Amino acid sequence: MSDRSREQGVDLGDLHEKLETHDYPASKEDLLKAYRDHELKFGDGRATFADLLEPTNQGTYDSEMEVKQTIMNMVGDEAIGRKNYSDRTPPAPGEDRQDEGAPDQEGMRHQESF
Repeated sequence: MSDRSREQGVDLGDLHEKLETHDYPASKEDLLKAYRDHELKFGDGRATFADLLEPTNQGTYDSEMEVKQTIMNMVGDEAIGRKNYSDRTPPAPGEDRQDEGAPDQEGMRHQESF
């Protein structure tokens, strides 16, 4: 897997290059015909291209970016990884930031913290 095939937590694999070279505008039906069974991986989940594109109402895509944006919108939280986690900034003074599933969080006492 190249870094280019992974976007926003979703591993597109070789679909990344295929979407780049596909002729646009392209109908949803044409895209599904070409890539229906292609498997995408994210977090602990997997889905086929068809799983993500079929439920949408969009009929035509003008660019690979539109297709990829639809994929990202349909994947949802499964691709996020650790929710509420950031290695970019520490909590600001006075900010009460707590990772989801922290031991003292209500209802999360038995959830493992990383």
